[in-house]
Amino acid sequence: MAETNTQVSIPLPNVIRCGGVVGLAIARQLAGRDGTSTVLLEKHGSVGTETSSRNSEVIHAGLYYGADSLKTKLCIQGKHMMYDFCAKHNIPHRNCKKWIVAQNQQQWEELVKVHKQARSNGVPTRFVSLEEGRKREPDVRAEVGILESESTGIVDSHSLMTFLEGDFQDRGGDLAFHAQVNDIETLGNGTEGYRVHFGEGGDESSITTEKLINSAGLYAVGISNMILPKHRHRIPYYCKGSYYSYSASTQKPSTLVYPAPQPGLGGLGTHLTLDMSGAMRFGPDVEWVDSPTDLAVNESQLSDAIEAISTYLPSVKRDAIGLDYAGIRPKLAKGGAQAREKGFSDFIIQKEEGFEGFVNLLGIESPGLTSSLAIAEMVEGLLYDELPEYLADAKHEHEGHGMLEKH
Repeated sequence: MAETNTQVSIPLPNVIRCGGVVGLAIARQLAGRDGTSTVLLEKHGSVGTETSSRNSEVIHAGLYYGADSLKTKLCIQGKHMMYDFCAKHNIPHRNCKKWIVAQNQQQWEELVKVHKQARSNGVPTRFVSLEEGRKREPDVRAEVGILESESTGIVDSHSLMTFLEGDFQDRGGDLAFHAQVNDIETLGNGTEGYRVHFGEGGDESSITTEKLINSAGLYAVGISNMILPKHRHRIPYYCKGSYYSYSASTQKPSTLVYPAPQPGLGGLGTHLTLDMSGAMRFGPDVEWVDSPTDLAVNESQLSDAIEAISTYLPSVKRDAIGLDYAGIRPKLAKGGAQAREKGFSDFIIQKEEGFEGFVNLLGIESPGLTSSLAIAEMVEGLLYDELPEYLADAKHEHEGHGMLEKH
């Protein structure tokens, strides 16, 4: 194919890189703003093919992170927005609740810590008696204790993204597929905008924008490093999680089941989740990989996953557990998943000092799906100095971040 170079010339739009659930939510939010135009660049041929479609589809409650963290603020706000949004637009979802179970005293102590953190965050949790637990979920094993999160649920992420995509376009937004970003020119430190070069297979186009939002998920650090000076570059880390299907129908829990948190783990443990039909699946586990494209389910992890599952579901039919799919969490460090642990990384959502009109979103892993609508609200607030009151301190919260980090 002959190489082409097309300059897109339209009134300076908002340009968003990424067609995952967070990018779609931001695009829809900005497209609804009077007097603006918004372009969404997606490197694949359809939206939501990476992390957004390779996760547990859980609406998280906001249990694990510090009350002042963006993960907590955006998760709690996003949770309420998500339930309301899905109900209003008939997007399949369910408030099925979640149990965190302890099998020994050490795990019980972890449950108590989560309960205290949840109370500090204003999130409802309660301890379920073992007798009540056996009556409600007879297949679930909890030797020492059960902590219930009453506001946890699930959502059909594909239906959610389909609605966001359609509503974005109905609001006049433009969506470009196969639009891999190859280079970004900063014009006058952003005071004159940004020229984004994108395309594939020798067909390259460029678009000039006044406001640029980097919501590229697994590739966000790379996009950020195209713009920021070297001393503010970051190093991406990729944490793969494999999921496992279950072909038997003997166990029928109606509640999500999580093991007690394991300090230092890059996730929340191999847990039991449900899809909208009630089918069980398990995952994700934790495997650090070198590439964001390493999406093969690692068969060598299966035996460890089965052992982890059987601790809280002892009657599970082991031969009915099979390999399903894998997703990758975009991490900014190799650390724990809870705020009190070494290496914990909060969301980074900020205007970058010295780069007018550029909003950077880095490390948007779980609870990114839950937080997506609130993140969209925050990005609009950063761009137009209209932050919601609960985020009033976020404008300066992450100043000093963005430096070269090595772990």
